[in-house]
Amino acid sequence: MKNRIYLDNCCFNRPYDDQANLNVHLEAQAKVFIQNEILKNTFQLAWSFMMDYEISFNPFLDRKDAFLNWKNISVVDIDPTIKILNKGFELTAKNIKRKDALHIACAIEAECECFITTDGKILNKNISEIEVINPLDFIRKLGV
Repeated sequence: MKNRIYLDNCCFNRPYDDQANLNVHLEAQAKVFIQNEILKNTFQLAWSFMMDYEISFNPFLDRKDAFLNWKNISVVDIDPTIKILNKGFELTAKNIKRKDALHIACAIEAECECFITTDGKILNKNISEIEVINPLDFIRKLGV
């Protein structure tokens, strides 16, 4: 299996955050790099019902459309199951918010190697089934 990754909603929104903050700017550039690598088939993108759910609340139609285009590029689209809901519940015991826990559970179900996020509240959580990492650290790990 190729390197399968999951980019959460925070990642997709990062280029639209205040780029005056250097860390935000670097994470946005790293996210764009990762997406380019997905287009080159270096990585496989996983998608989920949670991405659809969160994107549906985005008030900016152009962003919604841009984000949903990535759904068509993904190699797997995870639907809700009892197994995912149970895993999400289990992850909330690690002080992870319900929506974030469900995203992570979807990434685990999709057999992703990494869950890529810019959400500082879930970075560095110890989840044995998957590595939770921000986009900048992810590309640093690649050595590029």
